[in-house]
Amino acid sequence: MPIVIFQLPDGTERKVTAESGTALMQAAVSNGVDGIVAECGGNASCATCHVYVDEQHTALVGPPNGVEEEMLDFTAAERRATSRLSCQVRLSDALDGLVVHVPEEQV
Repeated sequence: MPIVIFQLPDGTERKVTAESGTALMQAAVSNGVDGIVAECGGNASCATCHVYVDEQHTALVGPPNGVEEEMLDFTAAERRATSRLSCQVRLSDALDGLVVHVPEEQV
C-alpha cells in the first residue's frame, strides 16, 4: 500500500496510507487531509482537489488527461506545470512516497 505525503500550506505534512487503485483525492478525504475540498466527489468537474505534484514525482504520476487539463484552468490557486486534480491520480505501489503540495485555497 502506497504512502502519500501531503505538504500543507502551513508547513506541516500528513502521511496517508492508501490501497493501490484509490484516487489520491479519496485518500486525502478519507484521512481528513485539510485543504482538499473535493466538492464534486471525484468527477473532475470542480477543481477543488487541486494539488501540486512534487517535481521528483511528476514523471511517475504522468500528465493530466484532456478533461482534467481543461478543469485545471479553473483552479482557485495558481496553476503550475505540476498541477493535477487529485481525483484523477490513481495510486499504485509505484507511487509509494509520493509528495504533493496542497495549495492555500481551493475555492
